Amino acid sequence: MEYDLGPAAAALRQRLRGLVGEHVPADYLGAFTADPADLAIAQRFCATLAEEGLLCLAWPEEFGGRGASLWEQTVVREEMWAAHEPRGAQYMGVNWVGPTIMRHGSAEQQARHLPPIARGEVIWCQGFSEPGAGSDLASLRTAARQDEAGDGRGGRAWRVYGQKIWTSYATMAQWCFLLARTSTGGRKQQGLTIFLVPMDAPGIEVRPIDCMMGPHHLNEVFFDGVRVTEADVLGTVDAGWAVVQEVLAFERVGIARYARCERLLQAAPVVLGDAWADLPAALRGRWARMLVHARRARLLAYRVVARQGTGQVSPVDSAAYRIAVTKLDQDSAEVLVEIINLVELEGAEADYFRREVEDHARYSVSATVASGSIEMQRILLSRALTTASGPLGTAPARTVATS
Repeated sequence: MEYDLGPAAAALRQRLRGLVGEHVPADYLGAFTADPADLAIAQRFCATLAEEGLLCLAWPEEFGGRGASLWEQTVVREEMWAAHEPRGAQYMGVNWVGPTIMRHGSAEQQARHLPPIARGEVIWCQGFSEPGAGSDLASLRTAARQDEAGDGRGGRAWRVYGQKIWTSYATMAQWCFLLARTSTGGRKQQGLTIFLVPMDAPGIEVRPIDCMMGPHHLNEVFFDGVRVTEADVLGTVDAGWAVVQEVLAFERVGIARYARCERLLQAAPVVLGDAWADLPAALRGRWARMLVHARRARLLAYRVVARQGTGQVSPVDSAAYRIAVTKLDQDSAEVLVEIINLVELEGAEADYFRREVEDHARYSVSATVASGSIEMQRILLSRALTTASGPLGTAPARTVATS
């Protein structure tokens, strides 16, 4: 397998690394800390990327992009995630909120939402998971009840009641990509609708949840009679589940976790120097195995990217990638933590590496739950393979928009 994407991709990588080195502090560990300055760094860096035409590289030009290839956008994903995602929460708008609005949004919704995303000015959160409806998302209870008063222009309106949980970035987001039930009867996947809701709408309350990953990752969001109208509906009323399936396909490949794992693994012998040879041979063997697993996850990600280029994403490929990369997150973190605990690290570079590893380890704890649990991915994979007539990747594909 040739992992080299060519000289243009290599030049893009160097350009991105140069911008990170110029605009992001050397000890940066992401936007989602207790220090508001870290979020400010991410917002400024997003504006820089937008000015350079790199934030929404693969978007069509009419929506604020440059019409670049998906492989160039993949380079951006990899470099950003390897550098602790200095775009902050913007990856969500760039990778799947924007492309989903391109595909399913009205002209008015596209005009309202796409330019701010392309400029890096707006943060979105995802109103999906609920208590009792995480992996089994279609069982959600948040309900949009029709408001008989309508929208005042002859259209329909609803009042939203319910609770969401997890909801990363809810304390900093300006908009919520909200999934709610608008009708009952039939299969649980039916009767679901997506609303684009401003987070400052009356009736929304956000309650942060303390966790080991730090602030902004976990929140509860309560909806108490939040008013929405047909103008806020993305796509078709009661037909939101098909859109959600597209969204999840993008979300699961949109974060290049393997890139950070591989960078940290490769940095370990450099930071340890002569002490590397003193590590147990078995531990160095596990370290080497993790590098192989990082390349495997990259290969599976590239399989999905290649399918995106043809407008098709196979549930088999997405699930296989998700399983591999989340296991890589946790297994590589275990190896790296053992390494730093066996060696006395001294100096600023070594101290930063230790903090990087500890941050990676904390984040990896949630890896097999976030964006769909690994158990659900295994079920999806097994179901798809039982209906496939050939090897991995030949299950029926689903047409989706490209990001």
